[in-house]
Amino acid sequence: MNMFLETLIGGLLAGTMYSLVAIGFVLIYKASGVFNYAQGSLLLFAALTFVTLTDNGLPAIAAIAITIAILIATAIAIERFLLRPLTNRSPMTLFMATLGLAYVVEGVAQGIMGSQVRAIDLGIEDMPIFIGDILISQFDLTAAAVAITLVAVLALLFNRTRIGIQLRGVADDTRAALSIGIDINRIWQIVWAAAGLVGLVAGLLWGARQGVQFSLSLVVLKALPVLIIGGFTSIPGAIVGGLIVGAGESLAETYIGPFLGGGITPWFAYALALVFLFIRPAGLFGERQIERV
Repeated sequence: MNMFLETLIGGLLAGTMYSLVAIGFVLIYKASGVFNYAQGSLLLFAALTFVTLTDNGLPAIAAIAITIAILIATAIAIERFLLRPLTNRSPMTLFMATLGLAYVVEGVAQGIMGSQVRAIDLGIEDMPIFIGDILISQFDLTAAAVAITLVAVLALLFNRTRIGIQLRGVADDTRAALSIGIDINRIWQIVWAAAGLVGLVAGLLWGARQGVQFSLSLVVLKALPVLIIGGFTSIPGAIVGGLIVGAGESLAETYIGPFLGGGITPWFAYALALVFLFIRPAGLFGERQIERV
């Protein structure tokens, strides 16, 4: 039983790392209905910017402040020069635009700041913590606390503020939002800036775990099953989906892996997402779309 609980808790805590990446996708999708493939590149860009500034002698607090300012400026530029000219285009057109944006961001970031692997020291030691006989990673526990805090802040932003109400209005019906005077361009700037900040948090945590390198942008592929399971339009769904994926991978590798020769972790989340597509295509917390035919 201790082994089962340790595996389950470890998987749940690791799943919060996936959730942090998935939240960035949810923010963009809620506002525009577009799957933002560039989220992984923004994550890499944020982590590279931070580690470059700290490597040049800036204190961590100053580096974070400058990185946030750069991300906000990037969000404004993306809205002005990419999204605004493509207003009212099809979701596929916007998706292809974010696909191209991903390669541009990666190329510019690595061209300016280099492509070598960088280490990030956040001051979080990956030390084992024992709760009774159960072993828990201190790093995973900290990442889970950060994810919960981030979700709470975003929930307050979208449910208790005027900007949040406007964002939900844009997500529900863009034309109706425009008709009552909501500035959709400003909403997109805010949402992309928020997604960039989420990417910064995720990039720092993932970078501290596996180093800041080109493959960091591929974390987006792990977020896809999380979004399918939790729902593309729900921030709590991103958390729940991440927990399900993390726990499922950990338990499957421990209890099913020995019978299949191991190596379950790379594909298990996608198999689980495929099952959800058959049972509940909108995800656990996703909004079902009703169309008139």
